[in-house]
Amino acid sequence: MARRERLICRSEDLAEAGQGVRFEVQCGALRQPAFVVRFEGQPHAFLNQCGHIPVELDWQEGQFFDDSRLYLLCATHGALYHPRDGRCVGGRCAGRGLIPVPVVERDGNVYLMEEE
Repeated sequence: MARRERLICRSEDLAEAGQGVRFEVQCGALRQPAFVVRFEGQPHAFLNQCGHIPVELDWQEGQFFDDSRLYLLCATHGALYHPRDGRCVGGRCAGRGLIPVPVVERDGNVYLMEEE
């Protein structure tokens, strides 16, 4: 399958371990919420859905990091996820991580890689 790029945001919109940018992805017949954050200098994107129960993570729009700025936090359940790969690192995620979404950063922009 071929992939096409869809613009999510400008690179400058993502500060290191700062506010994320929400967007939607097509999953089969459904549109699902997703988000992208910058961690260790790279954009990382995931479906905006806790591994514990399918609720969105952010406590306020775009606020995904915990107070330490080291982990992504589910504001509803307190589950913690590593922002590099979405793996569960603590709380009520019971070992279930976040579902990654493919993104690429190029020429000052961050793009979603969608399958055609």
